[in-house]
Amino acid sequence: MVKLTVNGVALEVPENTTLLEAAKLAGTPVPSLCYWKGLNEIGACRVCVVEVEGIDKLVTACNNPVQEGMVVHTNSPRVRSARRTNLRLILSQHDCQCAFCVRSGNCELQKMAMEANLLYIPYPIDIRKSQWDRSAPLIRQESKCIKCMRCIQVCEKIQSLNIWDVAGTGSRVSVNVSHNRTIREADCAFCGQCVTHCPTAALRERDDTEPVLDALADPEITTVVQVAPAVRVAWAEQFGLTPGPETTGRMVTALKRLGFDYVFDTNFGADLTIMEEGSEFVERFTHREDYAWPMFTSCCPGWVRFVKSNYPEFTDNLSTAKSPQQMFGAVAKSYFAEKMGIDARKMCVVSVMPCSAKKAECELPTMRTETGPDVDLVLTTREFVRMIRADKLNPMELPEEELDSPLGAYTGAGAIFGATGGVMEAALRTAVEKLTGKPLENLEFTDVRGMNGIKEASYDLNGTQVKVAVVSGLANANALLTRIKTGEADYQFVEIMACPGGCVNGGGQPFQPASVRNFVDLKALRAKALYNTDASMELRKSHENPAIKKLYEEFLEKPGSHVAHEVLHTSYKARPKY
Repeated sequence: MVKLTVNGVALEVPENTTLLEAAKLAGTPVPSLCYWKGLNEIGACRVCVVEVEGIDKLVTACNNPVQEGMVVHTNSPRVRSARRTNLRLILSQHDCQCAFCVRSGNCELQKMAMEANLLYIPYPIDIRKSQWDRSAPLIRQESKCIKCMRCIQVCEKIQSLNIWDVAGTGSRVSVNVSHNRTIREADCAFCGQCVTHCPTAALRERDDTEPVLDALADPEITTVVQVAPAVRVAWAEQFGLTPGPETTGRMVTALKRLGFDYVFDTNFGADLTIMEEGSEFVERFTHREDYAWPMFTSCCPGWVRFVKSNYPEFTDNLSTAKSPQQMFGAVAKSYFAEKMGIDARKMCVVSVMPCSAKKAECELPTMRTETGPDVDLVLTTREFVRMIRADKLNPMELPEEELDSPLGAYTGAGAIFGATGGVMEAALRTAVEKLTGKPLENLEFTDVRGMNGIKEASYDLNGTQVKVAVVSGLANANALLTRIKTGEADYQFVEIMACPGGCVNGGGQPFQPASVRNFVDLKALRAKALYNTDASMELRKSHENPAIKKLYEEFLEKPGSHVAHEVLHTSYKARPKY
């Protein structure tokens, strides 16, 4: 333990504690702009400077550890002056047109400038602009970049893709796609982790709210919306609501008030995915000599983009089952449209997803039929929240409404899809019963739960050991695939999600500042809400969903049938590196 004094408060903290952490314990948090615990501790912004008695220069609090007997001042006149100067210099190169910025009110730089009471910028304003493909799912705005380097660090350390890099030197330094590529030429997974780590609006998803509003306003278009499970446990954060059944009911009401004709749950698509993916695994497992191993899940489009370009030799290992989003869209424009007497060509299927990669997935040529794309438009959780606020809807005051049928019913297995390990657990609940012919006594596969980046387990299926792995975060996927490639690891079934923690931590989820995320594990809290939903449900296995049973009886015949393959399956081709 180390003893020190911060702003007159005596502290005793473990060695290697940073001055930033010590100041928080003393009750006087130090502002920081570029800092992200364990990821970006480089002191680039110089906003977190503090004064230490006996040291001539101000020191950065984020990357300097405490020392015995230190006397620290976090708000001395000298510190305040330096902090304000550094903020003004940053703002002199920042597009401060906050009125029409998606991060206004939720921008770390804006908040810090307000708290520092900056009323003017005494330096010349130098705003830089650059060209960008505005049709890409991920948008970068050079004029709002503050060179904090968070995007570079998260893409390198967490996702191992190295999409972003620094160009230029000194005041001319900038951040852009590495190796002078465009974002579409790069091997970007469009996971959006760089977006959720950006303190400003330098990085954001493509805004698709306008085309959605156009569809809602067209009386000839039938609008159908599906909402992913991870969205339900995150959108409520923006309105002070606790995730739960009442939150879902209010969300349905909000979507109805926005003008959607039918509101469904992607959990239905998740249950359907398990029926097809589980059936596919059983088919592969019972004819092992005919297939490449292991079988990989294909629910996460960020992971699929990653494997197609970085490990093309594993493309054939992907399950041919479409993702829950795409399965729902395909069923909505075939079975549901026919059942309701709707012209599928005049139907607009919208998804509300925790993910920016879903925007790229729905645009794939393999995800469309003669009636058009399975899913027409994708909104992130953030875009959905902006639409609610634009219409002045107050979820706290909305009544609760039920999801529409017949595509609204779901089981607990579908609900846990949004957490890492959820797809694996849901698949095992169905696959184990199919292979053994016996009902499961315990539905909790705890070995595949939790926030660890790589989880492994082995299960006895009718006398045969099945080795499975669950991975989240593309750097972890990179490590696991390398082990499989070299023969160090051997699995039969592998679930991979691009975002650490799974969809609950997706690139389209609400922004939370680093000051919150450095001390609270939001992804674990969101995942817990999904598991609570599962535990509270009467039906917890996908093959028990009555709406799914009816769909097969009336339309799809049986899992893995010719009709099911036509509607619910796809093919994947390797994507060579640029």
